[in-house]
Amino acid sequence: MRPFRGVPLLTAFLAALTAVGPASPVGAAEAGPPNAAAHCARQDRVRVPGADRQVTACLPDLTTAGLAGTPYTDMADQAGLSAKGTKNPSGVPGVQIDGHFPDDSRLNATHGWAHDAQFVIRLPDHWNGGLVVTGAPGTRRQYATDTLISDAVLAQGFAYAATDKGNTGPDFFTDGRRPGDAVAEWNRRVTELTVAAKQAVRLRYGHGPRRTYMTGISNGGYLTRWQLENRPDLYDGGVDWEGVLWTAGGPNLLTGLPVTVARSLGRADDAALIDAGFAPGSQFLWPYHEKVYWGLTQKVFRAEFDPSYDPGCPGATAGSTAEQIFSACASDAAYDYASRPASVHRAVERIALTGRIGRPLITLHGDLDTLLPIATDSDVYARMIDERGRGGLHRYYTVADGTHADGLYDTFPDRLRPILPCYRSAFAALRAWVERGDAPPADRTVARPADGDVVNACALAPTG
Repeated sequence: MRPFRGVPLLTAFLAALTAVGPASPVGAAEAGPPNAAAHCARQDRVRVPGADRQVTACLPDLTTAGLAGTPYTDMADQAGLSAKGTKNPSGVPGVQIDGHFPDDSRLNATHGWAHDAQFVIRLPDHWNGGLVVTGAPGTRRQYATDTLISDAVLAQGFAYAATDKGNTGPDFFTDGRRPGDAVAEWNRRVTELTVAAKQAVRLRYGHGPRRTYMTGISNGGYLTRWQLENRPDLYDGGVDWEGVLWTAGGPNLLTGLPVTVARSLGRADDAALIDAGFAPGSQFLWPYHEKVYWGLTQKVFRAEFDPSYDPGCPGATAGSTAEQIFSACASDAAYDYASRPASVHRAVERIALTGRIGRPLITLHGDLDTLLPIATDSDVYARMIDERGRGGLHRYYTVADGTHADGLYDTFPDRLRPILPCYRSAFAALRAWVERGDAPPADRTVARPADGDVVNACALAPTG
């Protein structure tokens, strides 16, 4: 692969794809207390219902500042998701539970378990009565959002739970028996973890959470949308950071990505991408996405929902080398979702979104997102919510100069801005909305500030 701007992020992403993950936690005990320190009180009572393995550890700091380099997080799996210079809180003592639910797929090698449906639950000593649940973005694993989400919510006193979604890595599509099974499992695993984490919270603190929030980025944003549409009884609200839009009739990834493969093969020009919804002015990001995201994403999701289109590509695996994994299937350049058999559309319909949210939801999306163009994703989802008569439960913020992965800010600091500080502001706004009845700012574009710390500060509404 020839050098290009953004190579450090690619290198890190490759590490995240290939890392085996930390070994089984040293000094921890299966479903039991490793020590009797005062702040570990009641940990011996905590069980995760339905789990067939859990390892409990009492730790002096549950944030990445304390966990980096230990078996209790995996920094490689977080590669590229945040900008350098991001300031995170630290010093949150508590109990961490790692484990997995019964599953017959073995794509997640974290802890040497070779077992999917892995989760992490963190229970801080100083609890605020709340719980935050998320699912891994992309095809990453359960520690992927430790820096983006876990650190900040733990510092606020929330318990935290994250799942690997039940299948991981570029071969996730091999899980399941029918087209769409792997993605359908994602939603089931989030529901499973939410129910179980609420019980773990009850056992640790003596009562269940008073507030439960669902949140996530990219595929985790999709999971947030789906849970608030289909299981609103489990949550009080959510923050959706650039969630993937799946609709049976389109738009979806399979309607938007084939043109990118065609362009990489010289069968489409730049204008075709603009016509397909990619943002004018995002061209400087295209070389990176061509190398890392476009071809890989199209082929693995097409294999998930439409394996009969080209059974030999990717076949039983997306590849064993970087060149193979990130390469596109040439046949995808001509892929036409609209003309595919009804069975393909039914497979997508199984996991499709409707816009019928049942709890308050805040959506953020960068206007330079070059994997999920905003015009064919969150703009559409916001209209779907309005059409369902649920607009009063939704706020939608477009982040000017934001793109899909904040790590690209370090390569293009003059053209991009991280979305993470806006996400943190949105989470604070959701809490105020749910807990105090303070309505968030109206839908708007969040302009890039002319000065100040763009990496760590973001106001959802102008101040003055």
